[in-house]
Amino acid sequence: AFSGPGLMVAVGYMDPGNWATDIEAGSRFGYGLLFVVLFSSLSAIVLQCLCARLGIVAGKDLAQLCNQSYSRPVRIFLWLMAEVSIIACDIAEVLGCALAFTLLFNIPLLLGVALTIFDTAIVLGLKGRNFRTLEAIILGLVVTIGACFLVEIVLIKPFWPDVFAGFLPSRSIALDPAALPLIVGIIGATVMPHNLYLHSSIVQTRVVGKSADAKQAALRLATMDTVVSLLLAMLVNAAILMLAAGAFHAHGNVVTEIQDAYRLLDPVVGTTLGGLLFALALMAAGQSSTFTGTIAGQVILEGFLDLKIPCWQRRIITRGLALVPAFIGVWIFGEAGVGRMLVLTQIVLSLQLPFAVYPLIRFASSRVLMGGLKASLALQAAAWAIFLCILAGNIWLLVDVVF
Repeated sequence: AFSGPGLMVAVGYMDPGNWATDIEAGSRFGYGLLFVVLFSSLSAIVLQCLCARLGIVAGKDLAQLCNQSYSRPVRIFLWLMAEVSIIACDIAEVLGCALAFTLLFNIPLLLGVALTIFDTAIVLGLKGRNFRTLEAIILGLVVTIGACFLVEIVLIKPFWPDVFAGFLPSRSIALDPAALPLIVGIIGATVMPHNLYLHSSIVQTRVVGKSADAKQAALRLATMDTVVSLLLAMLVNAAILMLAAGAFHAHGNVVTEIQDAYRLLDPVVGTTLGGLLFALALMAAGQSSTFTGTIAGQVILEGFLDLKIPCWQRRIITRGLALVPAFIGVWIFGEAGVGRMLVLTQIVLSLQLPFAVYPLIRFASSRVLMGGLKASLALQAAAWAIFLCILAGNIWLLVDVVF
């Protein structure tokens, strides 16, 4: 009965932005950046467990608590930062779905971008459905993504000793200036700011008793749901990077564009099945992230501004704001610029992260708000360490760009 919210959050960790960073990381550095995927996924588990704890114990989501606890200028700023993350994520979904349309049906990329507006019809079709129905649809899309990459990995046959070695931190790669944007991008693509607001809200769709024992039992179940779902997301992200390392890096190819990865897969794998599965998984990733992005947008809008609007209106606003930069980028740079735009959206997400993580840790650690069920000292220490790592990575990247 408690499974579902973790899965809804996990699909955000498999969106097209993840694909762009993982493909370029794997093709440039082989399996060397798998340790970043591992670190990002473990960080996401810690932070999303804090979100579940906040929603269950406090009975309010992160946006609502920010609205209650901060002055008007601060909460307006935090709301704007959250909206920027929603739009950046939706740009990645627009580009990913447009590429999938192009690869599957051989249509121009600009037409593919235009077709993404029709996912609003899907959201309208789901109007009035219960939350479990939406979770079932998301599960179907996630299974599609996972199954496609499982077959891809079997076809590629990666060298497993190198794969396992890639999960160990490499100082030489971590300090490589060329790896820094990808490291920050992977972190931003994995630990998404709007997912923190989303999870603290949707976990409340589960019935929880008001007693401390009932909340403690709910926390255990929600934690299991979160850990299992995000480990699945980690396996998918690792599989994308492994696919790029085995198919491209091993053959001396550096791939920065998703469509190039699609075209290069067939000769490496030796069958057209590889490219077809790749495109189908990309479509499923874009659509699943679209659903959760819409819900996250509503949570943020209602929590920060006490403003309720229909789901389809939120979808149109978000998609409209995402379509403009996507159209401009594709118009100016063509297909060659899609990979750069996708990586850039994930860097933007990473830059927004501290503005969501800081209040999350403070609220989840508050005895006044959480009582005896506040985050343990160990969990607080882990969360603050993650916060400092993200902040340091962002500052390092900004200094590197400026100077």
